[in-house]
Amino acid sequence: MSGRIPERFIDELMNRVDIVEVVGARIELKRAGSNYHALCPFHTEKTPSFTVSPSKQFYHCFGCGAHGTAIRFLMEYERLEFRDAVETLARHVGLDIPELAEDDKAKSLAPLYDLISQASRHFQHWLRRHPERARAVDYLQQRGVSGKIAAEYGLGFAPPGWDHLCRALSKPDLMVQAGLAAQRENRTYDRFRDRVMFPIRDRRGRVIGFGGRVIGDGEPKYLNSPETSVFHKGRELYGLYECLQHERHPAQLVVVEGYMDVVALAQFGFHEAVATLGTATSTVQVERLFQASRNVVFCFDGDRAGRQAAWRALENTLPALRDGRQAKFLFLPEGEDPDTIVRKEGVDAFRDRLKAAKPLSDFFFEHLGTDVDLDSVDGRARLAEAAAPLFKRLPSGIYRELMLERLAELTRVDAARVEASLAPRNERPRREQAQRPPKPVVKRTPIRLAIALLLQRPSLASVVQAPSRYRDQDIPGMELFGHMLTLIAEDPAITPGALLERFRDSKHEAVLWQLAAWDHLVPDSGVETEFRDSIVALDRLIDRKRLQYLNDRLQQGLLTREELREWQELKGVNRTPTE
Repeated sequence: MSGRIPERFIDELMNRVDIVEVVGARIELKRAGSNYHALCPFHTEKTPSFTVSPSKQFYHCFGCGAHGTAIRFLMEYERLEFRDAVETLARHVGLDIPELAEDDKAKSLAPLYDLISQASRHFQHWLRRHPERARAVDYLQQRGVSGKIAAEYGLGFAPPGWDHLCRALSKPDLMVQAGLAAQRENRTYDRFRDRVMFPIRDRRGRVIGFGGRVIGDGEPKYLNSPETSVFHKGRELYGLYECLQHERHPAQLVVVEGYMDVVALAQFGFHEAVATLGTATSTVQVERLFQASRNVVFCFDGDRAGRQAAWRALENTLPALRDGRQAKFLFLPEGEDPDTIVRKEGVDAFRDRLKAAKPLSDFFFEHLGTDVDLDSVDGRARLAEAAAPLFKRLPSGIYRELMLERLAELTRVDAARVEASLAPRNERPRREQAQRPPKPVVKRTPIRLAIALLLQRPSLASVVQAPSRYRDQDIPGMELFGHMLTLIAEDPAITPGALLERFRDSKHEAVLWQLAAWDHLVPDSGVETEFRDSIVALDRLIDRKRLQYLNDRLQQGLLTREELREWQELKGVNRTPTE
């Protein structure tokens, strides 16, 4: 596992990268004054609210609130991890990433990743070379899996017997930690035996676990790796990595129930399928799906068990349904699965079925309306009561409003009254709250203006005489301001984007982005003057606070000689004409 990336390298990268070039290579930008505008790539809109600032080197959407530097843009738009985004930008500007020492967690997990990767290579080798591989090969051939697809998904074979992998890897304790082996009565044995093996990869392509399909009629039919330090069933999705290798921005993702369904669909040229790992679809998994595509289709059997699984998936999808995201449900004929359907009807017919999939809203009200008499008052009340806890899971936005209108239509009650009935008694309806005039986002104060202007033009730090003076103050915002001044003093050429990156994942990140996007109405020609005035105001505030402290000490008879001299100086500075 790679080590951490030095902050100074991020500074240098931000200094060389042009965010306009990075964003403009991926979406259409149009110049508007000193900035560039575009339709936001992160939510659906008809009027451009997405702004890219070449001077500040960051983007901000006034519609959905998305914001960030070139690094964050790549992370969100290309669905990359932080390090992968940095590597992409570094290659673009011709920089090589230096490494710092690995942290303790990275060091502890590296052997697990390496061991699991070795196990995957052994399984793949045994599928090609092991004397007892014939049954596994016959199974895959019967399912129509070609050698090319088997290689692409890294399929393998765990031979029958108790210790093939244990003898091959010779690290029993680490194998247990990696979920590759189990122990009983001081004996370590292979967890996977006589199974076709499906390696599960994370978004970086590392093998983190396995699913094993029994060959024949044994039980359990599918056996998954247990939870380990690197493998968490509720977070990962089988086939997502392979899908994104074919299409970085798939038009849709289809969630199926089995690993073999994913592989079989890929065999027919359909690479948008992924599978959960033997558990109900979690909200974390749904969020990962929507990060990769705005359209998700859940594909289940049409029997009772399939519909129950679909409903659990719906419940966990609700919190992720922000505007612009769409979820649908496809129910296959009883006894069929994607594998059998695509063989019988072909991939084009399967795509037609997907186009006709049921929108989540339809399935939602259809399911809640089962055995409910909507022609009776009792039935309509029952529907509203059943919907109430589910509506609480929906994030606010247009989609929730439309769902609310549909519920109002079915219950024959005004939407505002339905909304009021869904809210807790001590809360006002969302509609009434939405009608209140919006409060100012940022109240203009000297400290906020100073931080905003410093973000806009870091070179202003040179006019401040003693940066440490501000870090030592127990006044809201002063510590942050002083920290910024210190960072700029260490690197006077730091850019606004690099300065913002220095506070990534810190307690100050949110407020800094709010101030970075704030329209403080100070023209470029007046930035330095306004900044100097803000510094004067901050100094006066600090002096007044210090004088109050010394006054208290004076009244208690505790002033030292040095403090008395300071008190006299401050009284001169802060004396008013009436004193």
